[in-house]
Amino acid sequence: MKTSRVVLVSLAVATSLFSCDNKPQTPQSRPDEVAPPAASQPPAAETDTLPKGARAIIEAYPDFKLQYKDNAIVFEDGTAIVYDDGRKKTFSQLLDASDLEDMFALPYDTVTPPGYQHDGGRSRSEAFYKKMYGGSAEAVRKQLVTIEWFGQRLQVTRVNGVDRHLAAVRDEIARHPELIQYAKPSSGTFYWRQVRGAKRLSAHSYGMTIDLNTNYSNYWQWSNHTNDEDKKIRYENRIPRALVDIFRRHGFIWGGHWYHYDTMHFEYRPEILEYFGL
Repeated sequence: MKTSRVVLVSLAVATSLFSCDNKPQTPQSRPDEVAPPAASQPPAAETDTLPKGARAIIEAYPDFKLQYKDNAIVFEDGTAIVYDDGRKKTFSQLLDASDLEDMFALPYDTVTPPGYQHDGGRSRSEAFYKKMYGGSAEAVRKQLVTIEWFGQRLQVTRVNGVDRHLAAVRDEIARHPELIQYAKPSSGTFYWRQVRGAKRLSAHSYGMTIDLNTNYSNYWQWSNHTNDEDKKIRYENRIPRALVDIFRRHGFIWGGHWYHYDTMHFEYRPEILEYFGL
């Protein structure tokens, strides 16, 4: 009988520790107490409100420790570049008046020929790139360094490690002698100027771009005898995909992937590759 009573008492005590839904009772929290998020979960702002393009920019340029806040990409010194200006734009406006979001509005096709006006990467926020690389020719020149390029000495920016990335491209090309003829001589790197037939700055202005041997290059204006960016054009290319892939592995997009093609042209745009999963 003593054993039975002990069992009954134990069952009663155990039952008192559980609610009717068989869940352990926990102390009531005060209304002003909020449980902290799990350590492995990023803040809600990063998972719910950070635009895909903003994430690509932040991840592509880690040296600048960029943040996204209040519809802007913010630099460490507080400079804020508007991400989305809220304007709907024509194709020409996407090129001439690009905000940061617009840089991802045009598809970057890796098939050739690209679709009509698929010019992903030709849209550039000038305010953003001037902040990174320099707002004038003189400011950009202060960041230029010299690299060897198959017998040439080229001036490229050291910002974002572009000089190192381009040197890595050179070293990889050198391991494939059949590709060297396309890469040398380079027909230009840094050159502060506007795009031919337009008022926007060329990517060459920032020192993060290289043009290859013009003997193997095709350019849409030369081939089609027009600078009308709404006109349908014929595609031409002589640059091998193996060379394009080498540049891509080191963060460079290719002008031959544009509808308005420029097959000698490579520019350091890791955010475009990040955004399109390349």
